[in-house]
Amino acid sequence: MSHLQYYAYDGVGVRNRGLYGYNQAVRVGDRIECSGQGGWDPSTGAYNTEINAQIDQAFANVDLALKNAGGKGWSQVFRVNSYHVPLNNEALAAMARNFKKWMPDHQPIWTAIGAARLGEDDMRVEIEVSAHDPESA
Repeated sequence: MSHLQYYAYDGVGVRNRGLYGYNQAVRVGDRIECSGQGGWDPSTGAYNTEINAQIDQAFANVDLALKNAGGKGWSQVFRVNSYHVPLNNEALAAMARNFKKWMPDHQPIWTAIGAARLGEDDMRVEIEVSAHDPESA
């Protein structure tokens, strides 16, 4: 689909494109689709294994991916899918806390899924989103 514009932010985004052959975001008309963002340090790929810190970082990485694709960040997100190892009350509370922080003026649709494993050994969360960006379409 060469007619679409794909984006990979510096650091982990460019690294993962080279290692695994995928990008962090794509524009489809007035939408930005963001691939699953983990709680990695975007420069080094290192993980803080504490779940709250990892979820906080995953939200920051989603914001980075959306802005790298020309969007405004979380204010444009309308759909969230999150994947958790494990899916428990602590993870859900961290997600809800971040929803309030990053989207104080709206509530997206959300699906949370428990998984046996995610893309890397230390990943405990992966968050993918869809955002509506009509001004930049």
